[in-house]
Amino acid sequence: MANLKDLKTRITSVKSTQKITKAKQMVAAAKLRRAEERATEARPYTQRMEAVLANLAASAEGNPNAPRLLAGTGKDETHMLIVATADKGLCGGFNSSIVRLAREHIVKLQGEGKKVKVITVGRKGNDQLKRLYGELIVWKTNFLEVKQIGFSEAHDIAEKVLAMFKSGEFDVATLFYGKFQNVMTQVPTPQQIIPAVAPEGVETPDLKGAVYDYEPDEEEILRALLPRYVAVQIFRALLENVASEQAASMTAMDNATRNAGDMIDKLNLKYNRARQAQITTELIEIIAGAEAL
Repeated sequence: MANLKDLKTRITSVKSTQKITKAKQMVAAAKLRRAEERATEARPYTQRMEAVLANLAASAEGNPNAPRLLAGTGKDETHMLIVATADKGLCGGFNSSIVRLAREHIVKLQGEGKKVKVITVGRKGNDQLKRLYGELIVWKTNFLEVKQIGFSEAHDIAEKVLAMFKSGEFDVATLFYGKFQNVMTQVPTPQQIIPAVAPEGVETPDLKGAVYDYEPDEEEILRALLPRYVAVQIFRALLENVASEQAASMTAMDNATRNAGDMIDKLNLKYNRARQAQITTELIEIIAGAEAL
């Protein structure tokens, strides 16, 4: 009888878990639509900014007065890795895949004799990286108290990164995040943001041989544009992360709900077999007792 009671308790427990995972899946699905819209709407702006940056950078190439955010410090010794992940779990391997890519980058840079520093954006990334590379983390932040990530959060992070760059704390900054493609696919992506480099494949405007005069000149425009470019890239990464997190969470919870259903079926089958065996045993005992009389 105790065995049947244990099975019944397990079935009830798994059913409760299934209700939770199903509810989490529905919440993630509801949040995903808005998060995907925000990430998609931000892409044209960032792509246009990348094109403008590529065009201005080409005209300023070789100029000794070019801004440091574009030309760099002239060194490649200290690298800052900005690892952006989610603050919460229950989203499959989303956080782990970004952290894994960052760890591989750390190992590669250290193998080349470079100095590495890390900024973590998101609680999960910090929790995973501090186990092996806690001494490399120079600053951390999360959005546990923020209902919806906006440009102000990205701007605050960018201000911190730019201040550290101006004080000479690093030479190169690379941003790591999960790029949203669809519900099933979120791609861990590294992007160098300091010195500013337009991503590969950016289409620059076709000027058709025209030559433009800038007012103010290219250097001044770049000095104003580059800090905003860094903030925009961080903002885009945060939006991509939110959409990727919800998609990964929805998929993970859907799989968990299905697995719970399979486990419930197996436990019910086991329970019915045990109950049938117990009934059979009791019948045999009754028949044996009647024959003995």
